[in-house]
Amino acid sequence: MNEERKVALVAGANGVIGKNLIEHLETLPGWRVIGLSRRGGPGQIAVDLLDADDTRAKLGGLDDVTHVFYAAYVDKPTWAELVAPNLAMLTNLVDAIEPAAPGLRHISLMQGYKVYGAHLGPFKTPAREDDAGHMPPEFNVDQQEFLDKRQAGKSWTWSAIRPSVVGGTALGNPMNLALAIAVYASISKELGLPLRFPGKPGAYDSLLEMTDAGLLAKATVWATGSENEAYNIANGDLFRWSDLWPRIARYFDLEVAPPLPMSLDVVMADKEELWTSIAAKYGLDVPYSAVSSSWGFADFVFGWDYDMFADGSKARRAGFHEYTETSAMFFRLFDEFRKAKVIP
Repeated sequence: MNEERKVALVAGANGVIGKNLIEHLETLPGWRVIGLSRRGGPGQIAVDLLDADDTRAKLGGLDDVTHVFYAAYVDKPTWAELVAPNLAMLTNLVDAIEPAAPGLRHISLMQGYKVYGAHLGPFKTPAREDDAGHMPPEFNVDQQEFLDKRQAGKSWTWSAIRPSVVGGTALGNPMNLALAIAVYASISKELGLPLRFPGKPGAYDSLLEMTDAGLLAKATVWATGSENEAYNIANGDLFRWSDLWPRIARYFDLEVAPPLPMSLDVVMADKEELWTSIAAKYGLDVPYSAVSSSWGFADFVFGWDYDMFADGSKARRAGFHEYTETSAMFFRLFDEFRKAKVIP
């Protein structure tokens, strides 16, 4: 394929995953990038993917798109309620783009370990791409089944990318663990408190992994050369909070006290006034609303009192050999937050 023909459509452009994917694509020769998000932004199309008419109106003229990278997500209170809107958004996007873009070559679907039932409780580890499914509801599975059926007899292919918890710098995102930790540590320091691990008993010693957003972007683009395959993508190392948490505390010049189970979503609900004073004191550029959207997700992650990791060897066997150290990823992200005046 001629390099000038590569036009990427990235759904979920303002999220941790989509933001880093766009940044990576823009460094590659021969790619033109179009971002999609609900609220829009520089170089983006503001579109409500839940609205089929709006999606067709906004995307129906994009006749040169060759690659769709789908990383959009809408949150709902229950697993069952997640299915209909998240499947509808993907369906509406494909319904709009497929007939409009005759040169469409690949659709990349962003998933996660929920495919393996990781969100439900202890599951088989390391999880592998060909593991047996679990009882629905699960929108990740429904989305992949939709793409698989839709692709039959077509010239385009699909890939399903399955990261662990993703580390990135996007603000206002409901699933940014690194930001939640950084803000929690900053508030603890301002209050003169040690850094306590707030998760469930047992979660401190579980075996976990994460996925750097930059590494994930590279893997996502690499996988566009595959034909209808799913890949687990993670940093390549495993860790326990019991080892990493004291190192995070040292980064913030904090002492460590024994873990104490508490919901960050609850204990951080009244911290806006405190954060406003911290922001004024240190000249920070972001309001509390921009850094407090991930408390519920942090509670979810810190509640994993069981191992959470997958087998990434399928991607390595197929040719993707990138990796990064998880502790280095966290410290780099904290440095970036400080440089951007997000935290003191």
